[in-house]
Amino acid sequence: MFFGRKEQLEDLEALWRKRTSSLVACRGRRRIGKSTLFREFARRTAGAYLEFEGLPPRDGRPVPNAEQLAAFAAALARQTNSPILTLPNWYDAFFWLDKAIDDSRRTVVLLDEISWMGGDDPNFPGTLRTAWETFFHRHEKLVVVACGSVSAWIKRNILGNTGFTGRFSRDYVLPELPLRDCAPFWGAAATRVAPREMLDVLSVTGGVPRYLEEIDPGLPADENIRRLCFTKGGTLFEDFDAIFNPLFGPKSEFKKRILRDLVDGPRTGAEIATRMDEPRNGHLSETLKELCEGGFLSDDPGMNPETGAESRVARYRLRDNYTRFYLKYVEPNRRAIERGAFRFASLSSLPEWNSAMGLAFENLIVNNAMELVPFLGIGNATVLSAAPFRHVRRGRDGSDRGCQIDLLVQTPRTAYVVEVKRKTHIGREIEDEMEKRLERLPLRKGVSARPVLVFDGELDPVVEGDGFFDAVVPASKLLGL
Repeated sequence: MFFGRKEQLEDLEALWRKRTSSLVACRGRRRIGKSTLFREFARRTAGAYLEFEGLPPRDGRPVPNAEQLAAFAAALARQTNSPILTLPNWYDAFFWLDKAIDDSRRTVVLLDEISWMGGDDPNFPGTLRTAWETFFHRHEKLVVVACGSVSAWIKRNILGNTGFTGRFSRDYVLPELPLRDCAPFWGAAATRVAPREMLDVLSVTGGVPRYLEEIDPGLPADENIRRLCFTKGGTLFEDFDAIFNPLFGPKSEFKKRILRDLVDGPRTGAEIATRMDEPRNGHLSETLKELCEGGFLSDDPGMNPETGAESRVARYRLRDNYTRFYLKYVEPNRRAIERGAFRFASLSSLPEWNSAMGLAFENLIVNNAMELVPFLGIGNATVLSAAPFRHVRRGRDGSDRGCQIDLLVQTPRTAYVVEVKRKTHIGREIEDEMEKRLERLPLRKGVSARPVLVFDGELDPVVEGDGFFDAVVPASKLLGL
């Protein structure tokens, strides 16, 4: 099944209108659908498709170059119906790949998990550049894709390599699917399933296509979540270590420590360093940057509504819904899950379940902030910033006079103060909570504040009748329902 990615597919199709070959880079977390995107692109528009995938690290170390070359040779033979070659180096590998390209047909070549493919050979980036200039560039109907999950390696060794300057026609960082493209994974049941069912599952999986493929539309949300996360062998019970350890190798444990520290809420780099008893140095900063580039974190700098300048202090938020849910609720219960303790449990009856799902739902909406914009009445105004906001202020008596806003969407003249709420019944108390935030929100002169409610649950009719909120958006609208 293939849903969404319309923008990327249309952009890729435009490459065929060029009179020369194209070199494309694609990055993004594992399971996000990078290789699936290019298979679909080739299926729709090309006559030939060749795919080569690097072998994942073993015990935190890159697979030896000879094994990577042997895997490449086997894949080439299988896809071209030719004998398996002995390839002594990557130059020979790319030479024989070039020989397999038929100039009479549009051809897509995917070099998948390229950081694994070339991880044991420091000359790999240079050899690929030489192959591009010597072999691949001369074809008129060819798209070569350098694809991988380790964004930092691709940026450093490929995109940041001066030899590749000006060579790439496209550089994609593939995000999760927006909410409007997630409902089709429920198939025909999408019109019968309550929006909360979908939103609860999406609060755990995020818009990660591979996880959404595991949904059973015939099961309620908590049963889908129990089956995927709280049973031994469940896809989401097993997947965290399966994707994380090969991605980051020896750095995996340090990065997991950072993610665990952010499970309960965003923190600044200084706060992370203090809590982890780590020096505030380039190593920590680089690690946080890599986690952001990998799609696990967001630094959410946003714009300071009081000054109109970008916030000087970044607060790192655990962006990936699945990672957050796994570290908060699955990992601490691994032994119980392996014993089958959750085999017949009703998750909705567990302590703090609604609170857990509420926070996951909030994270899901923040990740889809730009999908929310059309429902705010912004019109043609430019969105300058869309990020969570926290203002710390103490009164003279030591009382808390600050405010924390789920999502602050800012245009040149307006600050949209967004409250995200998942609750069975939402009454007038939500107006009182918002009133306090508006009173404490620091705004520069000439900027208006407009309260917005994004919700999932039963909204008391009196709330809409009061007209307190300038926009009231049921989350089902973001699903396109």
